Amino acid sequence: MNEKTFYIDAFDPLELYGVNDAKLKQIKKHLPNLRIVARGSEIKVAGAEADVAYFEKKLNLLGEQYHKTNTISEAAIDRIFGQTGDNILEKASEANHDVILFGSKGMPIKARTENQKRMVQSIAKNDMLFAIGPAGSGKTYTAVALAVRALKNKEVKKIILTRPAVEAGENLGFLPGDLKEKLDPYLQPLYDALYDMIPVEKLNQYIETQMIQIAPLAFMRGRTLDNAFVILDEAQNTTQSQMKMFLTRMGANAKFIITGDTTQVDLPKNQSSGLLQSVQLLSGVAGIDFIYLKSEDIIRHKLVKEIISRYNEG
Repeated sequence: MNEKTFYIDAFDPLELYGVNDAKLKQIKKHLPNLRIVARGSEIKVAGAEADVAYFEKKLNLLGEQYHKTNTISEAAIDRIFGQTGDNILEKASEANHDVILFGSKGMPIKARTENQKRMVQSIAKNDMLFAIGPAGSGKTYTAVALAVRALKNKEVKKIILTRPAVEAGENLGFLPGDLKEKLDPYLQPLYDALYDMIPVEKLNQYIETQMIQIAPLAFMRGRTLDNAFVILDEAQNTTQSQMKMFLTRMGANAKFIITGDTTQVDLPKNQSSGLLQSVQLLSGVAGIDFIYLKSEDIIRHKLVKEIISRYNEG
């Protein structure tokens, strides 16, 4: 009899074993010839050498499933342990060809409009993309999804998300707390998107190890951003000098997405938007693409589209 110990550090044990070991029992039903004992992050398997090797192969497939979707469903266990073919994940991938990635609870995150799909296609061909459009058109959310996918696929080593710290028509005054606490309100929309896409514990780990960095635009000065997927959000609120500074941070093997809404500039009247200038200066440069999202791309509450339309008319 052959015995082998498998370490499942890449899994959330509760996600793999299930409540009251329900999923583990489900796996055992598929493999009646094996003795499987799980304790914490270890699974000890005993049986014929071929059966143990079969378990290892299926466990690896389950790991790939978890890496892609952040979840393990009972249906996935039945599909993986109940089939002998080697192309299980390939078939699943074909069925989900429109999915950018699976969110923190396993929900598929897709490009839902034609212009969002164009963003997905464009960043595959270009190193820099400007996505310009109204509030609610999904430009930032799609950009963050593309960044998370690139990190998970090891196409880049880190994600950097940044925004100019400009108050939207309000004077917030003195904010208590340390520097992070003062700045986080400006960056909260980026955190919101990340929490949809990465399990909380994993996201916190990424932030602690600086694989994901979220910082105000001023913190980009002097840096060279290599092997990174970088998103500048709310770019309409950059000054011309800030935009030049940011764009020239681009290093080797980097992807940049710049998002903004030219109708919501919150800069003082004596300052011109760096986004508007960059559109004029950089149009036609090879490797840089511009996508203009419209009211048809708005995917928030149905009233948002009507509100924006009325304001544009007025």
